Amino acid sequence: MVARLRACAAWLLCAALAAASGCRAPAQPAGAAAPVAHDAGSSQTLADAEHDEAVEPTDPGAAVTETHDAATAGAQTDGQPASTADAAALWYQPDPASTWAWQLQGQVDTSVVATVYDIDLFDSPTAVVASLHAKGRKVICYFSAGTAANWRPDFARFAKATLGKPLHDWAGERWLDIRAASVRSVLLQRMQLAKTKGCDAVEPDNVDGYAHQTGFALTPDDQLAFNLWLAETAHGLNLGIGLKNDGDQAALLVGAFDFALNEECHQYDECSQWAPFVAANKAVFNAEYAPSHAKAVTLAAKLCPLAAAEHLLTLVLPLALDGSFRVACNGP
Repeated sequence: MVARLRACAAWLLCAALAAASGCRAPAQPAGAAAPVAHDAGSSQTLADAEHDEAVEPTDPGAAVTETHDAATAGAQTDGQPASTADAAALWYQPDPASTWAWQLQGQVDTSVVATVYDIDLFDSPTAVVASLHAKGRKVICYFSAGTAANWRPDFARFAKATLGKPLHDWAGERWLDIRAASVRSVLLQRMQLAKTKGCDAVEPDNVDGYAHQTGFALTPDDQLAFNLWLAETAHGLNLGIGLKNDGDQAALLVGAFDFALNEECHQYDECSQWAPFVAANKAVFNAEYAPSHAKAVTLAAKLCPLAAAEHLLTLVLPLALDGSFRVACNGP
């Protein structure tokens, strides 16, 4: 199966990527750092002063052409994607020693001392992105690429035939048929919105549907093709892009993505899956969850030495990702 997936990935990438450039050097080992706690209860926040913004649909065919041209700058001629300095000059690629904050609910706490913020694409006004940029921060914008949620403003754009089974524990959210061109058209508009808002990169979620009961007969090859399309499209807009949670395909996708974001690899003993990103000198953001700030501090004391040894950028956060507390293994 692995050989078949590698062959598929090579073929797909060969079709999408064409020019050549060199790889970055591996990351230097990072020393273990004491966890640093951030209590959002005492932090200032920026008021949510804007409504959600919308992007008018554009011609998907034209966008795909633009995407192909930009993405080829970071490719090798043998069809295998590369982690390159040239690509970083076109779009944002986080430093593997970055500090980061991840908040997807509530008013974004812009007082956190972190070089990278990961925030919700729809719920975060342009003013928040601009405020973070004014402080020298980079902004990653989150959206779901593999599911559709009925509380999102573009939900009606998804054809009913592309809506699959409900997502476990998320009422109102359903898996998507990622093979459908109409789904990709909506997702293109989401990435255009990220560009309009000034996001430096995107974090598409739920990109491992083939491993779940989606209601569609999705194969690993379907997922590879879809994830590669996401990367190519983001790069065509000069946006960086992260691979979210699809650890089983990390080795096949590392060349196409600029960083990785994983949830609970320590909890499930899966952190070794992200070694290809570490070897490619690409940031691996890792989130573990705790029910309270006090328990987060305790958990971080246990996990931070492990995270340092595996070169992971680990945070311990509330499951709600509401900014109520944050304990970091590296930096503030």
